[in-house]
Amino acid sequence: MSIFDRFQLNGKVAIITGASKGIGEGIAYALAEAGASVIVSSRKQEAVDEVAHALAEKGFQAIALAANAGSEEELKKLAEAAVKAYGGIDILVNNAAANPVFGPVENTESWAYDKIMDVNVKGPFELCKLALPEMQKRGGGSIVNISSIGGLSPEQQLGIYSVSKAALISLTKVLAKEWGRHGIRANAICPGLIKTKFSEALWSNEKVMKYMISQLPIPRVGTVEEIAGLALFLASEAGSYCTGAVFTADGGYTI
Repeated sequence: MSIFDRFQLNGKVAIITGASKGIGEGIAYALAEAGASVIVSSRKQEAVDEVAHALAEKGFQAIALAANAGSEEELKKLAEAAVKAYGGIDILVNNAAANPVFGPVENTESWAYDKIMDVNVKGPFELCKLALPEMQKRGGGSIVNISSIGGLSPEQQLGIYSVSKAALISLTKVLAKEWGRHGIRANAICPGLIKTKFSEALWSNEKVMKYMISQLPIPRVGTVEEIAGLALFLASEAGSYCTGAVFTADGGYTI
């Protein structure tokens, strides 16, 4: 098999949450271009319809289904839709995330804590469990969890978000250890500062940006495509010996 063939995903089915924009949308495009049939999901149907339509116009296989990553019932419908449309699940990318607050931990209210943990940790946990039997039927699969460098070292003003991303890293390792016998791999990507709408509060802040750039060996903000390429590697046979691993894509910030 050619090294280039190992990146191909022909015949594979992928679910990507948080795929209406930013990193999730970029990953959906990368996996679809590699040959996967993709289910793009996010909270708003209109937003994911736009992404799926754009993918279809390029000749890719894609459907859209709105699902709140914090709702068990909606995640169940998402998994069922993937099986109904394409016959199973091979790849799961948990990218959906929430962070409704920006400030010190003592100012974080219980409702915000609950929302962050429900979407960032419980959602991936539930969706992984739903994907498990379908991946088993197909002889294996790949789970890619999008964490954050905040999950490795807490970020200022993003305390509970950092806690949730640390928990997601731990969940990834647990799944890798327990589900490897089923041929299922689980890996985590920890992006640094990537220019997306989700991170706008950071990259639009001149003071924060000046500090961040000063700490980076690669002195710039990252791009969606740079995360999508890593996700493709982990989803494909090119990354077939990687499991339980935590990959940073942060311009060297965590060195």
